[in-house]
Amino acid sequence: MKILVLNCGSSSIKYKLFDMPAGNVIASGGVEKLGLPGSFLQFKLSNGEKKTLEKEMAEHTAGIEFILETLVNPEYGAIKSLNEIDAVGHRIVHGGEHFNQSVLLTDEILKVIESCNDLAPLHNPANLKGVAAVTKALPKVPQVGVFDTAFHQTMPDYAYLYAIPYDLYKKYSIRRYGFHGTSHRYVSQRACEFLGIKPEGTRIITCHIGNGASIAAIKDGKCIDTSMGLTPLEGCVMGTRSGDIDPGAVIYMMEKLGLDAKGISNLLNKESGMLGITGISSDMREIEDAIAQGNQRAVLAEQIYFYRIRKYIGAYAAALSGVDVLAFAGGVGENQWDSREYSCEGMEFLGIKLDKEFNRTIHRGTLKECIVSTPDSKTKIVVIPTDEELMIATDTKNILENK
Repeated sequence: MKILVLNCGSSSIKYKLFDMPAGNVIASGGVEKLGLPGSFLQFKLSNGEKKTLEKEMAEHTAGIEFILETLVNPEYGAIKSLNEIDAVGHRIVHGGEHFNQSVLLTDEILKVIESCNDLAPLHNPANLKGVAAVTKALPKVPQVGVFDTAFHQTMPDYAYLYAIPYDLYKKYSIRRYGFHGTSHRYVSQRACEFLGIKPEGTRIITCHIGNGASIAAIKDGKCIDTSMGLTPLEGCVMGTRSGDIDPGAVIYMMEKLGLDAKGISNLLNKESGMLGITGISSDMREIEDAIAQGNQRAVLAEQIYFYRIRKYIGAYAAALSGVDVLAFAGGVGENQWDSREYSCEGMEFLGIKLDKEFNRTIHRGTLKECIVSTPDSKTKIVVIPTDEELMIATDTKNILENK
């Protein structure tokens, strides 16, 4: 079964074509600068080299049509005919309280997803455009929606509710939803498989640390709490997002800077985080270079970044009454040894003991699933490269086989 996985953003489309159930990646790539001058498609050739094709693509339909054309291109295509595509799986960011698992997309389901657009105005409309584009290009191919928020729907009400007037929750669905759910689900499941243990009876903290970052507390295979909230702004310090901040500080900045809702949203989402503190970059690799050159704001930013992660690990260890597995994933968590070392610093009292020497050998380019805790650590610390696309392809396959 060949399954195309699509992740449609406002100006980008990422894709992977899987051969299931083996999970082999037949093709992968993405469209960038969609709807902007200089839009292009970049993908990997069979020999591993990258190929870039420039083409003006005004919107998602044009982008997906170009991806499909490329997949069957005689020179560098991966399949001979679009008829080989059996299904398409879509990443959909927000499912509200309506979806706690992936679903086959129908007209009725799409209307429910559309009703969640206010909760993710930058993401859901783009996701739905991707579905519409596939429907136009491949009208007979079934499509499945996999939600970032679904895995977190097992949180108890005392974990997901905010202490605001209850009527606001009932009327506007204002609550904690959490994101990166597909990644947290994959990493927690794969960690158990890798360690040869069952999810039942196991307490896991998963750290998805990248330009966007979130932590999740998982018990018996189910999420009981997560750091992101109504939006992906809450929680850890991120590349350009502030993470947790006093709402009073938000009001104060609006008054002092004369900002409206759009202005403060832009400040907190795009001008804050590591970029805001360092004044240099949101990219941890560039920040590491600045630290090596003695830049004190970069040093401070990194201290703030990892301090927040440690606070969440400690909080979730309390929520779980202990922790059996601590898993790192995401671009920073997987590839930067110091992200794991600093996140585990001073956590020995919780039974979290990192093998610092071995951990420093695990870095970009050498990454594999591995245990980085010491033999006597009560908590197993593991690095599990996330694979959200494979999770989406697996869900799509399972839904089609069981419909």
